[in-house]
Amino acid sequence: MQVKHYILALLFAITITPRAGAQTKVVTLDCFFNNEYRKNTAGSMERFHYTWEDTKSTGYSIWGGVFEKNGATLKSLTVEPTAESLKGSDIYIIVDPDTRKETANPNYIESRHIKAIRAWVKNGGILVMLANDSANAELPHLNKLAEEFGIHFNDDLYKHVIDKQFEMGAINIRPDNSIFKTAGKVYLKDIATLQLSRGAVPVLTDSNKVIVATARYGRGIVFAVGDPWIYNEYTNGRLPASFGFENDKAAEDITRWLLMQIRPKETN
Repeated sequence: MQVKHYILALLFAITITPRAGAQTKVVTLDCFFNNEYRKNTAGSMERFHYTWEDTKSTGYSIWGGVFEKNGATLKSLTVEPTAESLKGSDIYIIVDPDTRKETANPNYIESRHIKAIRAWVKNGGILVMLANDSANAELPHLNKLAEEFGIHFNDDLYKHVIDKQFEMGAINIRPDNSIFKTAGKVYLKDIATLQLSRGAVPVLTDSNKVIVATARYGRGIVFAVGDPWIYNEYTNGRLPASFGFENDKAAEDITRWLLMQIRPKETN
């Protein structure tokens, strides 16, 4: 009887003990290819547009809060991605690479960056690419990276929204979607649709257009959308409630799914 009690106690202890070696999940946002500045009210130049710190409509502060709520740590990468600078990151987000219209001397995605990112993904990294239409994002170099994983951002402008006719940007999501478990209707506008090959798979489509896709590569995975999408302005910050958009739920769905994909990195 004592042996039985000991075994039960041991099994209980194993069940409730945290996994040894568990580490904080690190989400790194690129601020090298997207490197925009503006003058603030004090007259100083400040970084803005799709950053964690930007709390205005142009920032990702709301999405960052969702990651933190789910136990992740946020980082920003202000230098080029290399094997060393990506070390320690579980998720790496590249959004809206700069054009010359946005930055005088934009940093383009070059072959050395592609090599480093590809190796990082192969070893278990989660790469997120959030593009934009070709008038607002530098797609040619971004496509060189994306095509390594069977994804191509098209030079189009899908779901073009005129003024405040928000319903023009509506996309309905089926209840059996593999990523979007709670969001049923979302808003995107002026999207670069996706062309897929080499095993990349569509996650969200609309009128036979691929809007969201994923691709597995080695131990890692890639998530792509042709729009910055869930920044503050369109995480239900500006969207009228009467339209029933659930971009805030979509942000939660994406966040939880991305964090669930994280796998331990292999060490040499």
